[in-house]
Amino acid sequence: MTRVVGDWVSAEPTQAVFRALTDAGHKAYFVGGCVRNALIGASVSDIDISTDARPDRVMELVESAGLKAVPTGIDHGTVTVVSGGIPHEITTFRRDIETDGRRAVVAYSDAVIDDARRRDFTINAIYASADGTVLDPLDGLPDLEARRIRFIEDADRRIKEDYLRILRFFRFYAWYGDPAGGMDAEGLAACAANISGIASLSKERIGAEMKKLLSAPDPAPAVAAMQHTGVIQCVLPGSDAKALSVLVHVEQETKTAPDPIRRLAALGGNGQGAALRLSRDEARKLDLLVKNVGQGSAAAVLGYKLGEKAAFDVCLLNFALLETVLPPKVRLEIQRGAKAVFPIKAADLMPDLIGETLGAHLNHLESEWIASDFKLTKKALLS
Repeated sequence: MTRVVGDWVSAEPTQAVFRALTDAGHKAYFVGGCVRNALIGASVSDIDISTDARPDRVMELVESAGLKAVPTGIDHGTVTVVSGGIPHEITTFRRDIETDGRRAVVAYSDAVIDDARRRDFTINAIYASADGTVLDPLDGLPDLEARRIRFIEDADRRIKEDYLRILRFFRFYAWYGDPAGGMDAEGLAACAANISGIASLSKERIGAEMKKLLSAPDPAPAVAAMQHTGVIQCVLPGSDAKALSVLVHVEQETKTAPDPIRRLAALGGNGQGAALRLSRDEARKLDLLVKNVGQGSAAAVLGYKLGEKAAFDVCLLNFALLETVLPPKVRLEIQRGAKAVFPIKAADLMPDLIGETLGAHLNHLESEWIASDFKLTKKALLS
């Protein structure tokens, strides 16, 4: 008998949530990411619970047990229950009545199999009871063990229920799939056949999914498959996946943590910020990287102009996109530049110079100082 284990399973606050439901005669199961991650030894951050209790009944039972209930998505069957400071998302078993590729009309159900069949992938339809005993109604365990990402039942139908599942297919492959085993052929074909549906999705949903995908340890095989099927061109017109694998390799060699914005810069494309609805800070960072790649600036100069993090990102991107070599002691050089302080202030040139003339001369002196490898002194620059 397969079981999920972990402190999060046996934690008293979580068991109190289960007791509130099961002591009243209702079914309740852990489901989704918490079960999946526990079974593969990954960290568990969110606790999702499925139940046959209707949302109003969930509210009534948990509040009677002295727990805080928040109707975060009660119209869609979801109640967030806070127990011991831990949020638990509790959703009533549901089955789809009608879908349009973006949202679904659902009906509540008393059967866990109905709830399982409306999910996306078999590895996300694995349940566990309060004691950790696994319930696997759609044979997700063999897929999880084989690191195989497979749509539930008919792939084409699952995608037509929500076209975001195309991007989720590649994202889950990047995080949980086995590159040696390749991608599920039926799922890949269904994604390619339905790419026109991506246009119906909001840019916010697309952007959130792409950032999660590009945060995977190695998203390159998944993104290469997206390019092969035409998906990446629908999401990021003009992009090219070729440099991403090189970037990931040098990231791993230099023990650099994944960064989705750095990886977006490696993909290139037209109007990425708007296409993915990046935040202002994300769009600014992406623009900074793109503008500085291929400029030929030394590592120390990049450190001075951009700061350590962005400078190193640019060096990595130069390596991946332009096949340059990383400079010797690149991190030390960047740090040296980041610590350098231009010795001239505007006040040093006033009142002889003012306005635009002052700014132009200040920039000229700074350029001379940078060209001297930060060695020219204030006296030398002013003489």
